[in-house]
Amino acid sequence: MRVSLVGVTAEACCCLSAPRLEHSSRVSFTHPVPQDVLSVSLGQGTMVQGPPADSSGSRFTPLVVLELASDTNQDAIAWLLSRIRDQQQHGGAELLVEQLGPGVDAQEKENPNMFLVGATWQRLLSGAEDVGLFKEFNDGSMRAFTCANKHEFKDYQGDGDSFLSMAECQFIIKHLLDTLRAKQETHVPGHSEVKLYPGKSIIRRLQSKGILVQVFPLHEKEELKRLSFSWYGKVKLSLQPLDDIRHYYGEGQALYFGFLEYFTFALVPMALIGVPYYLFDWEDYDKYVVFAAFNLVWCTVILELWKRCSASMAYRWGTLSRKKAFEEPRPGFHGVLGFNPVTGREEPLYPHAKRLLRIYLVSLPFVLLCLYMSLYVMMIYFQMEGWALSVHDQEPSFWTGVLLFIPSIIYAVVIEAMNLIYRYAAEFLTEWENHRLESSYQNHLVLKVLVFNFFNCFASLFYIAFVMQDMVLLRQSLATLLITSQILNQFMEAFLPYWLQRRRNKKMMRKVQKRRTLEDKELPLADQVRLEADMSTYLGTFDDYLELFLLFGYVSLFSCVYPLAAVLVVLNNVTEVYSDAFKMCRVFKRPFSDPAANIGVWQLAFEAMSVIAVVTNCSLIGMSPQVKAYFPDSESQLILWTVAIEHALLAFKFILSYLIPDVPKPIQISLARLEFESLEALKKKSVGFALTVSNLLRGPGADPGAEPVNPR
Repeated sequence: MRVSLVGVTAEACCCLSAPRLEHSSRVSFTHPVPQDVLSVSLGQGTMVQGPPADSSGSRFTPLVVLELASDTNQDAIAWLLSRIRDQQQHGGAELLVEQLGPGVDAQEKENPNMFLVGATWQRLLSGAEDVGLFKEFNDGSMRAFTCANKHEFKDYQGDGDSFLSMAECQFIIKHLLDTLRAKQETHVPGHSEVKLYPGKSIIRRLQSKGILVQVFPLHEKEELKRLSFSWYGKVKLSLQPLDDIRHYYGEGQALYFGFLEYFTFALVPMALIGVPYYLFDWEDYDKYVVFAAFNLVWCTVILELWKRCSASMAYRWGTLSRKKAFEEPRPGFHGVLGFNPVTGREEPLYPHAKRLLRIYLVSLPFVLLCLYMSLYVMMIYFQMEGWALSVHDQEPSFWTGVLLFIPSIIYAVVIEAMNLIYRYAAEFLTEWENHRLESSYQNHLVLKVLVFNFFNCFASLFYIAFVMQDMVLLRQSLATLLITSQILNQFMEAFLPYWLQRRRNKKMMRKVQKRRTLEDKELPLADQVRLEADMSTYLGTFDDYLELFLLFGYVSLFSCVYPLAAVLVVLNNVTEVYSDAFKMCRVFKRPFSDPAANIGVWQLAFEAMSVIAVVTNCSLIGMSPQVKAYFPDSESQLILWTVAIEHALLAFKFILSYLIPDVPKPIQISLARLEFESLEALKKKSVGFALTVSNLLRGPGADPGAEPVNPR
């Protein structure tokens, strides 16, 4: 099996702490590697060779795995490996690459095309400068790393040992692989159907054509054990180890778990108020006016405070002021070959007007059709609800009372199934729209999914609340939807992936004749790599944020009618922390680090939901008998007052969001000071360069105070 492993020599171990390197059996050979294995040609006869770890030889530490399709042509493999090894000035990535040998009891069906790739520590440091990695400076501030000032950074020691985390090294290697570009090749050797042109990303092209099956970073055995124990290994009432999560998985994952934790704590006041309402004021709907008013302020304040919280975390991790890299075209983007006016490189071009036609003439009608189908299913649900109610009214009994909940349960299951089917359709449509950038693709996908999920999950509740005006049925439907969706999500997201992964693990263990679990017994490197290659691929935080978005909607829109909604969401989030942590450590491949500064487009989604919550809660307040009593003879006056109060509250919401800064003042000052120091340093450098040129023009014996000589 040809598995390419991306790793580092002992010299490259500058990026890893010595204990981690010594004990991380997941990512290192257990025996010294022969010297000829580590001496890897980087092109033009140049050899990069790491110093031996001990007298018996050197150690190769794999970091990233490349898996090519089993039927990949040998010429294509040789060409790709040469480009990975070639020197940077010749257009290569200047990385180390080795083939993974067969494991214990190797099977013929195993893919022979898997490889390990790595880098010297000097290459990793230059890569850290290329990606704009922020590290802590000696004065405690976070600054972009530069090799010229490497000794000015806090944790940099003589040879850079332990300066970069393994996740950062893997992110750098992924970046270097992604920036490999075709030179004069017209096609991939051995695959004439896979066209290339100058400037095309090689890795992205191979991925889009199915030649490159997957690229993933390896786990660190010992560090993963420590993280697992502190994260979910014991039941405790304490905060999540966000800094450790960020260190191992990157800022994107840490921000998600930070938001999950923050959202859970933010729900506690709603839950504490909701319990007395549930116990004492259950049937007195006049009292929910106060709860709805509190809900309006709560959903605004927590989102504004979260922006400050996320800014503080991003500043501490060095991603807040990080410049966004120039986005390359998506792997699946296609079009007529032309020149990009920004980069000047040859790449596919696709007319924007044609994309808009696809969006408005195909995607939009499809979304509207799905919304209509969702509405049709909702009406069937109400017919079932009416039938169950009529049966219960005719012959009331325990079983007919249970029957009243059956339509809501069936409807909740149907909603989850429709959401899942629509998700695949939305992904297909968004891919077909042929967006050039990954960010544009994600924005259109999020919009499609959010619109349908919002309508599918909340349409029936709005209908019950404002058309039927049946608060008892609204409370019952909300409780059933909330509880059923949480049970289904826990099953689909935690139990099912864990069960499937255990089956895969057992197959691997039987092959290597091991009886213990992965955590109890160390595997040979080749089998460990194949075991991780068979693990489920983590698809990102999209579904996780979507689930939190819907839960936030249940609480902010209708919790005044069902005060226990916040309590149920708190319990769900607590179990979500443990189940998500377990999946990240035991079920999924390790994802590449994502240097995010915030939760992105999801912040706008939650803020949009909070605006809808203002309108919804004001309408519920206007419908309460307590408020209607003030307008016994004029319903139009009631509507006008409700609309006026709603607009006033919306104005108050936007004023409040303006008054609460997104970034805390100390961080604003620190960022401004760093920008000022950077400008001053640039000025001094420019002045020094100008003086040097002036002195050269005046000649060696010229008076320093004299006017510079005209170069003409």
